[in-house]
Amino acid sequence: MRLTFYGAAKMVTGSNYLLESGGEKILIDCGLRQGSNYSERQNFEPFPYNPKEISAVVVTHPHIDHTGRLPKLYKDGFRGRVYSTIPAKDFSKILLLDSEHVLMQDADKFKLPFLYGIREVEELIGGHWEGVEYHTPIKIGSRGQFNVTFYSAGHVLGSSFVLIEAEGKRLVFSGDLGNSPAPIIGKREEMPDDVDYCLIDSTYGGRVHEPAAERKEVLEDMIEDTVKAGGVLMIPAFAMERTQDLLYELNELVEHGRVPRVPVFIDSPLAIKLTEVYKQYYQYFDAETKKIIKSGDAIFNFPGLKMTMTTEESKTINDVPPPKVIIAGAGMSNAGRILHHERRYLPDPKSTLLIVGYQAAGSLGRKLLDGKKLGKPFDVKMFGENIPVRANVKAIGAWSAHADQPQLLGWLKPARERLKKVFLVHGEIEEMTPLSQIIKDDLAVNVEIPAEGSGYDL
Repeated sequence: MRLTFYGAAKMVTGSNYLLESGGEKILIDCGLRQGSNYSERQNFEPFPYNPKEISAVVVTHPHIDHTGRLPKLYKDGFRGRVYSTIPAKDFSKILLLDSEHVLMQDADKFKLPFLYGIREVEELIGGHWEGVEYHTPIKIGSRGQFNVTFYSAGHVLGSSFVLIEAEGKRLVFSGDLGNSPAPIIGKREEMPDDVDYCLIDSTYGGRVHEPAAERKEVLEDMIEDTVKAGGVLMIPAFAMERTQDLLYELNELVEHGRVPRVPVFIDSPLAIKLTEVYKQYYQYFDAETKKIIKSGDAIFNFPGLKMTMTTEESKTINDVPPPKVIIAGAGMSNAGRILHHERRYLPDPKSTLLIVGYQAAGSLGRKLLDGKKLGKPFDVKMFGENIPVRANVKAIGAWSAHADQPQLLGWLKPARERLKKVFLVHGEIEEMTPLSQIIKDDLAVNVEIPAEGSGYDL
């Protein structure tokens, strides 16, 4: 059996792994590479394998950096099966159609070819994609030689880490491991203890997050400070999970009178659509969330909340005087409506930008974070202009949907006796290096940090 790394190797985005056994080829994830632009030019390069030879793709979760090149794979000849959890299939359709729209805009703006169209998305999801329940082993491949089981990763609703068995070996692909316990979906599942190899998310492999309890406290403090200053609280948020988590926490803060009632805008058509799908998967919520819903509380609604679906509705936000809260995408400030709000309010020293998620190298969000560290006024380039940043820029790791170093180490620990090797993926080298060392020191397990295109015989 051979494993080759074609994405998320010494980087966070573009997850794509090729697993070969007995002449059969399957992929685990096929994601978009993301950075300073949504349409990174590497996404347009030919795949380093023949898509026609891939018999199946296993999807860990619907985020675009794990699914975003699947329609291109289909466009280039893939006609096998795609497998994910049932919610992940539904979310993937919405996210891929939204991605197609952004890619189309970028194609026109940057004179790029079309990566894929609506037809590829609809044919792929409608004719080739199967939803699978957690803990239900399935056989995939033309001869069924790969046995696959999905377990909850606690990252987003429907996210998975995947156990694949072949040739008498057991491999776990972690996907994105959640910062557990997460609002709404609760705890991720434990790592099986009888695993030979593991590919593990290293996004925050060198860090320790603030305690989860600080999520709500920071949000409460930021709203109170913004109200006192008479400014605007801007929160660039991923449309899936982060926006719903924020709504969940805001609902409690508002309804228990812990924050002043100010207008709160969800200015993201994608987040609004995804929130409606969330409501359909009540059975995947944790016990605490189910209890709240049964009490009659609508967890995604509260006084002062306004969903702005259309462009016209979005523009009316400008007419609402501060103080106010604006939650919009994209989460890395590399696209979407958040850019217009940042352009308007970043020069305002009374306003605050609260960063609640990972910011890829080269993204505007990362530039804002790096600029903040300078400790003096700085500018960023937006819409061809230099925009002065005088607003307060704050980031909090407790809002991250990725496990930190202690959680990653604890998750691996039950399997340390049998584990032959751990592969660190989905992280920058600055995060991977300390994680590699502590795994070797504390668990006495061999660790590899694979390079792009490197292959390993298992």
